[in-house]
Amino acid sequence: MGSAQSSDTFHCNQYLNGQGPPTLAHQAIEGLKALGGSQPEGQMTWVVLHRDLPGFPEDNTLQINYVFPDGIQNEKHPHPGQPFPGLRQWAYLPDNREGRKVLKMLDKAFGQRLLFTIATNQEGEDVVATAHVPLKIQPDGGSKIDSYPDPDYLKSVKKILKAKGIE
Repeated sequence: MGSAQSSDTFHCNQYLNGQGPPTLAHQAIEGLKALGGSQPEGQMTWVVLHRDLPGFPEDNTLQINYVFPDGIQNEKHPHPGQPFPGLRQWAYLPDNREGRKVLKMLDKAFGQRLLFTIATNQEGEDVVATAHVPLKIQPDGGSKIDSYPDPDYLKSVKKILKAKGIE
C-alpha cells in the first residue's frame, strides 16, 4: 500500500480484535476522565455520626464535608480570571454497605473533579455548585430533593455516577 495508505485503513487495523472503534459516547467519557471536570480546588473528608437517617433506622450516618476556599476562575469556568467565593457543604449517607459504596464513588468523582463546578446563580454571582450529581445536604427536615427519607437515592446516585464513568 505504501505511502498512499488511507487513514481509514489504518484506523480499522487498530481494532482487529473485532470490537471496532470506540463509540463517541465512550470517547467523550474517556476525554472527561483524562481532562478532569471543572471542579475548583477543594477538600473532601467524612466522619461517622452516631445517629440514623430517616429511612435507615439501623444505620449510623456518614457526614461528608466538602470545603472549597475562595478562588479565581479558570478557563473551564464561566468568567476566567474572576474571583468566586468558597463553599462549605455537608452531605449525608447511611453508614451501611450501599452507603459506603456510594461514598467510594463520590470520593472517586471528587478526585476526578466531577462533583462540583463554578456556576452563575440566579443573582448573577459565580459560585461553587454541584455538577449534576445530587447530594443529600440535610439529614432530615428538608425537601425530598436534598433530604431523607428517600429510598431511591442510593440507587439513583450510583446510576448517575456510572453514567459519568465512575464505578
